[in-house]
Amino acid sequence: MIRSKRHLAHISLVVEDYDEAIAFYTQKLGFLLLQDVDLGQGKRWVVVSPKDSQCSLVLGKAAGPKQKAAIGNQTGGRVFLFLHTSDFWTDYRIMKDNGIVFKEEPREEVYGTVVVFEDLYGNLWDLLQLK
Repeated sequence: MIRSKRHLAHISLVVEDYDEAIAFYTQKLGFLLLQDVDLGQGKRWVVVSPKDSQCSLVLGKAAGPKQKAAIGNQTGGRVFLFLHTSDFWTDYRIMKDNGIVFKEEPREEVYGTVVVFEDLYGNLWDLLQLK
């Protein structure tokens, strides 16, 4: 049995363009740009995250047809990522004002308040405040 302390650090997200993805996540969702390092040959190490989150997104520019085909559909149309919040209605209104596309109206579930939205490429997310 593994007894060490572990947590998810990063999730890789395939994007079309580094700069447009950075703009979306920082300006529309209010994430922080944690790292943007030029690795040469058109590659960058780009990391964004909500403030105070243990897990972050590594934005990777698609290389080749297989990766390009995954942009916006990394999970075959299922909700891909879950953005937890402590103030659902404030975040929802800000995101709506920032032009975020919501796929439904917010709803109350047994586990909390939730709404599905899409990122700039069409990946589905849940904005969720747990009860």
